[in-house]
Amino acid sequence: DAALSRLADATQAIKALAIQQKDTAQPNPDPKAVSDAKKFEKKAKKEAEKLLKAQKAIKDELEDLMKRRFFVVPSFEIYGGVAGLYDFGPPGSALKDQFLNFWKRHFVIYEDMLELTSVCVTPHKVLETSGHVAKFADYMVKDVKEGNCFRADKLLENHIEKLIESGKVSKERRAELLTIAANADAFSAKELHGKLLELGIKAPGTGNDLTEPFPFNLMFGTQIGPTGANPGFLRPETAQSIFVNFKRLLDYNRDRMPFAAAQIGLAFRNEISPRAGLLRVREFLQAEIEHFVDPKDKSHQRFKDIKEVKAYLLPRENQVGESKCLYITFGEAVEKKIIDNETLAYFLARTQIFLHSCGIVPKKLRFRQHLSNEMAHYACDCWDAEIFLRGYRWVEVAGHADRSAYDLNVHSKATNTNLQARALLDKPKVVQVVEANPVMKVLGKAFKKDAKLVKTYLSGLEEGKVLDLEKELAGGSAQIKIEEKEFKLLPEHVEIKKFERKEHTYSFTPSVIEPSFGVGRIIYSILDHAISQVGSGKEKRTILKLPAIIAPIKAGIFTVTTKDGLSSIATRVRQMLVEEGIAVQNDISTTSIGRKYAKADEVGIPFGIAVDADSKTDNCVTIRDRDSWKQIRVKIDSVPEIIRNLCRNKLKFEELVKKFGEFKA
Repeated sequence: DAALSRLADATQAIKALAIQQKDTAQPNPDPKAVSDAKKFEKKAKKEAEKLLKAQKAIKDELEDLMKRRFFVVPSFEIYGGVAGLYDFGPPGSALKDQFLNFWKRHFVIYEDMLELTSVCVTPHKVLETSGHVAKFADYMVKDVKEGNCFRADKLLENHIEKLIESGKVSKERRAELLTIAANADAFSAKELHGKLLELGIKAPGTGNDLTEPFPFNLMFGTQIGPTGANPGFLRPETAQSIFVNFKRLLDYNRDRMPFAAAQIGLAFRNEISPRAGLLRVREFLQAEIEHFVDPKDKSHQRFKDIKEVKAYLLPRENQVGESKCLYITFGEAVEKKIIDNETLAYFLARTQIFLHSCGIVPKKLRFRQHLSNEMAHYACDCWDAEIFLRGYRWVEVAGHADRSAYDLNVHSKATNTNLQARALLDKPKVVQVVEANPVMKVLGKAFKKDAKLVKTYLSGLEEGKVLDLEKELAGGSAQIKIEEKEFKLLPEHVEIKKFERKEHTYSFTPSVIEPSFGVGRIIYSILDHAISQVGSGKEKRTILKLPAIIAPIKAGIFTVTTKDGLSSIATRVRQMLVEEGIAVQNDISTTSIGRKYAKADEVGIPFGIAVDADSKTDNCVTIRDRDSWKQIRVKIDSVPEIIRNLCRNKLKFEELVKKFGEFKA
């Protein structure tokens, strides 16, 4: 970014000198100034091209490594693959499992959350109520001749990125373009069309004209059952199953508020043109949290633990031009109302701590506030955790939305189910109560097997609806509809009661603070930040510096030679480690020890355990740290405890070097 900014400055200086040359009212610019400006532009362009080339090279190396070592590959690869669908191989699956285990420890266990597992197929009515049927869409454009489809906002963003990287735009124009790119997914169809025309954007690959943008719903439709009478969708998010189970979750939690529920599960989005590997897929794993809280009190009991933590924040008013972040504490951000409330800020901080622990570089992580016209239909405030990635720039990996009480309200209204919680009042108060009490003797005779359905409906009516029912019954009868069935109520079927009651609690529909994590995107980000290369030419090595806490294989066990019975010692060490639940790779091949270390480094194994000839006599092995290449020598019996503590972040390798001394073969 700094190099491209310098290139924009150089381009602008040359344009200014050219204007001065053409302006007869001004003296001609100093030839030396023109020469210096051209040299500066050439130098800036060379620097930018070098950095972009290096960035692309490491990105290509990562994507090659992911395929070559079977972390992630296209699904149905031998059939040519399907865009947006990917399979995780053995190291990728293990990395995902380690990541999710750590996520559960960091969030679910630490925060005493209730975990839920629900189905992927969702009835049409549920997603119609939530607003997804009407609003869950992206804007699409088509090649007018070939019919190829493209996501309009991504076409705009990619075109702007190439313009900036070309170095042919001035500093002012660069700022304008960056602002347009930052707002691309918030534009209306009309605004998007205007920008595509303004920048002369054509269909990639053909150069043909594009249609005007139009909405495309991203949900996969399906039929539940053979008749076609019960349409549904593959869920676009896991959240809705938590909302529809709120009443049971609250009961399980013994009516205590606030509380949080969490779910890890698959979600499906029929992306228009997925072309960015794991960053834009059609089937993906989500890890979502729904934290239910009193809308009048969004404080958090552990906010004090994180209020001094600093973060890079990009509030909506800063999202113009270069988009400068604020680097402030979460406490200050809440105090200045940059972040709306303590609970939202608390989860932003916990997310930052989690991502840093997963190996995300602190300066490459920021939280960006959604623009007011960008927020989802349910949100009243929203911040995305964004990670800077080679070749992709800033990518959203986790959303943090204050969904207000939207979801519980709409599901309550659609099903006539009370989805409220209660809290203690500071002082008791007397209230007027209106209830609809079913007269079961009459109701049973009138509605027979449907009597229970009608009773549940009447018992769950809110005060306003009870009063409306009373007015209808005053006219002789009332029509009600329950689950597509219609019933005629008579005055003798229900007794309307009005009385005073002293209450010590009050009812409220909880607001929801939702952190939602895209697992695939975060895993790709971890790999992007972990990969590095050392040496050059034939000596060049790729090292994947995955933190030990999420590394798919925690330790490699290597014999210096295949002779002298060392393999039996290696097998013993392996047995001790796997019995502790520690994943290891036992390599007793004839490859040299240096080559074994290099292979292990490439797949992110953090520790190497070497068995040598001396191990037979001193009952010791050497433990090597992948990142520092330092080694210690310890007793075999102590290896499981050392590796376990290293992998749970309870011990640093530097501490072991101080304790045992650095071992040099």
